Amino acid sequence: MFAHLRGILLEKHPNQAIVEAGGVGYDVVIAVSTFSKLPEPGAEVRLRIHTHVREDALALYGFLSQDEKNLFEKLISVSGIGPKLAVTVLSGFDAPSLISAIRKSEVEKLVRIPGIGKKTAERIVLELRDKLPAASGEDAGSSAREGALGSVEQDVLSALLNLGCARPAAEAAVRKAKADGAATDFEPLFRKALELVR
Repeated sequence: MFAHLRGILLEKHPNQAIVEAGGVGYDVVIAVSTFSKLPEPGAEVRLRIHTHVREDALALYGFLSQDEKNLFEKLISVSGIGPKLAVTVLSGFDAPSLISAIRKSEVEKLVRIPGIGKKTAERIVLELRDKLPAASGEDAGSSAREGALGSVEQDVLSALLNLGCARPAAEAAVRKAKADGAATDFEPLFRKALELVR
C-alpha cells in the first residue's frame, strides 16, 4: 500500500490535496492543520500516507509529519472512530494539544470537536491515554525530548512499541540504554533497551 507520496501540489483545499506524481493526480484527504502548512500549488510536496481500504472505496490520508500520521492511526484504532472522524479530530487540535487533552483525561475539551460526543471522548481517553507520548511541558516522554532521539534511537523505540511495550517505559529504556553508552548501532542498542524495559 501507499506509504509516502512526493510530487507537485496541483490543488489544496482545507480537507483535500491533489498531488501529481508520475503523471497521476492523487486525491489525498488532509486535516486543516496539514492544509495550513502546505506550500502554494505548483510546489513540490511530500506527504506521509495512510491508505484506507474498504469494499467500496480506497482513500489516501496525507500527513506532513510521522507524528501526525501515528496519532491518526492511534485514533482510528479506537472503537467507533473512522478515518473521516479522525481527520476531524486532528483538524480541531494541533497534535501536542490533542495528546495533552487525552493524557490529562480532558473529556470536556474533546467534546468540543464536531462529531465527538461524551461517550466517544471517554473512549478515546480510556483507550489512548497510556499509548501516547507526553505533550511538551510534561515530564518523562515529552515531545521535545522525543525529538532529541536520533534516527537509530527512534527506530529502536518503534521496534519496542511494535513488540507491545508501553511507550513511556520504552522511551525511558531507549534513553537509559543510550546514556549507559550502548553502541550507537541499531541491534546492540535495541538489545540493551529490551533488557531495560522488562
